[in-house]
Amino acid sequence: MQIITANRLDSGLVVFRTEDGGWSTEIADARIVDGDEAIEAALEASAEDVRARIIVDPYGVPVVLEAGAPVPVRLRERIRAQGPTVAYAVPATALADRPGSRRAA
Repeated sequence: MQIITANRLDSGLVVFRTEDGGWSTEIADARIVDGDEAIEAALEASAEDVRARIIVDPYGVPVVLEAGAPVPVRLRERIRAQGPTVAYAVPATALADRPGSRRAA
């Protein structure tokens, strides 16, 4: 049992192939694919989105179902599905607009 994942080319976000052939950032929306032929077909369909420059690097991720939702077997894929393990820093441009900040000339 697998799901297909990739990264959106425009944003780099992790996405999952859905039942309707689209892409979602929510793993709960992922289409579960079972069997070698079905996985190959899903990857071939995903290749069309690579050629259209929508996504990059699609591949299958082994999952188990927990409470009806797919959960990746490997830790790396669980981290990709859940997002970063540390908070992002505030962009410097956001800090530059704060009262009392000094902008570089």
